[in-house]
Amino acid sequence: MHIIESLQWRYATKKFDATKKLTSEQIEVLKNAFSLTATSFGLQPIKLVVIENKEIQESLVEHSFNQRQVADASHLLVICFQDEFTTEDIETYFSLVKEVRQTPDEVLNPFKDYLVDAFSKKTRDEMHTSFKNQAYIALGNLLNVCAIEKIDSCPMEGFVPEKYDELLNLKAQNLKSALILPIGFRAEDDFMKDLKKVRKPLDKTVIDIK
Repeated sequence: MHIIESLQWRYATKKFDATKKLTSEQIEVLKNAFSLTATSFGLQPIKLVVIENKEIQESLVEHSFNQRQVADASHLLVICFQDEFTTEDIETYFSLVKEVRQTPDEVLNPFKDYLVDAFSKKTRDEMHTSFKNQAYIALGNLLNVCAIEKIDSCPMEGFVPEKYDELLNLKAQNLKSALILPIGFRAEDDFMKDLKKVRKPLDKTVIDIK
């Protein structure tokens, strides 16, 4: 039940203690958790930008509907997805599979060719939709790991992606921002800190089929 206790402890932190910082070890845990997130076909079309710069964080507040968590959190995580995704990306992935698993080409090539063909038929918007959905999977994974590690967090869609892309120079890195996650430690005077979690009863949210 440890994971359930951790999830009960977690909430969307509204006010961070700006004087407290996460350790480099804690950040490494989150980086690895992000890397281990499930992605479609294992292609990992998403990336994580880790910001630990108060000046940059402060500059992003006005493009986050003035939500102070962005600046006051220890770190700001920005989950991004690839803008352009090409056959070369698929080739690179299968080269990595071959290197790590020593899988022969005759085993890999049929699946690789299938993916190359499938992605060649997708529009850019279709790929972006798929990649953004995968960004949400990564967000959920990070939220759970943060809860287990007793790291406070606040998942946010409320920001202007185009401004983030511009200020963080993401276009030059073939990236578009999808979601943001301020992380750190809750402030003692956060009004949400001691409120009971409100959830519907399980029989209202879960359907058992036996």
